Amino acid sequence: MEFLRPTTLADALAAKAEYPSAVPIAGGTDVMVELNFDKRRPDALLDLGNVAELSTWDVEGAVLRLGASVPYARIITELSDRLPGLAMAARTVGSPQIRNRGTVGGNLGSASPAGDAHPSLLAVDAVVEVASATGSRRVPITEFFLGPKKSALAPDELVVAVRVPVATGPQQFAKVGTRNAMVIAVCSFGLAVHPGTTAVGTGIGSAGPTPLRAPEAEAFAAQELPWGTRGLLSDAVARRFGELVAAAARPIDDVRGTAAYRRHALAVLAKRTLGWAWDEHRRSR
Repeated sequence: MEFLRPTTLADALAAKAEYPSAVPIAGGTDVMVELNFDKRRPDALLDLGNVAELSTWDVEGAVLRLGASVPYARIITELSDRLPGLAMAARTVGSPQIRNRGTVGGNLGSASPAGDAHPSLLAVDAVVEVASATGSRRVPITEFFLGPKKSALAPDELVVAVRVPVATGPQQFAKVGTRNAMVIAVCSFGLAVHPGTTAVGTGIGSAGPTPLRAPEAEAFAAQELPWGTRGLLSDAVARRFGELVAAAARPIDDVRGTAAYRRHALAVLAKRTLGWAWDEHRRSR
């Protein structure tokens, strides 16, 4: 097995062009598990840990450009105010050791339907920045996931950053697992409320072949929330929102849970997170 260790992004992209089958590794929290259990034996590993350009973030107007190798721990400590939904999701990832190593770029690269970062990114219409030796392009998050562990990345491309709108209102994230920590989600849900545009964004994880949006739930909430008065959220509206989120899921039965349970859990998560976000909005000035 070849082990490639570039120190610049240009060298990393050149290596990926020369070895298209090389598997990128940053934190290694997904790749090393597959190697240890002999589920994968790639011809080459492309270590991105020393590529400084991938481990920074900066704000460009209303958008935060998050480098692919920024670990979850830094998202929690440095970006909770700007990206609260993603920071909430980051807090649920594995153990402190895994949060110190794992990255959103790696989460996107694996394209797992259960990726913890994906629902929050979907809820805010994030854009994935990918690059190859011949150029770069931006892929809307809604077009990035093509199937279970399949993404829009070409063989010679790497995820270099994700462009996430800075929060304009309350955001939430919640997930259900078989225990409290160190667990793959049975299902998860991300929510973003945008009072300035009276819009709501959603993201569903681990309940379909890819992470999903719930467009009918978004349209319903945008129409039914009492934006003008900041009044109380009615139980009927919250319950219907949860039902529409559950209806948007495409779950299966597997070892972590049944399809019926996932739909039920998503309805509960969606109702609760909408209530929490709306209460936060009502308290804000």
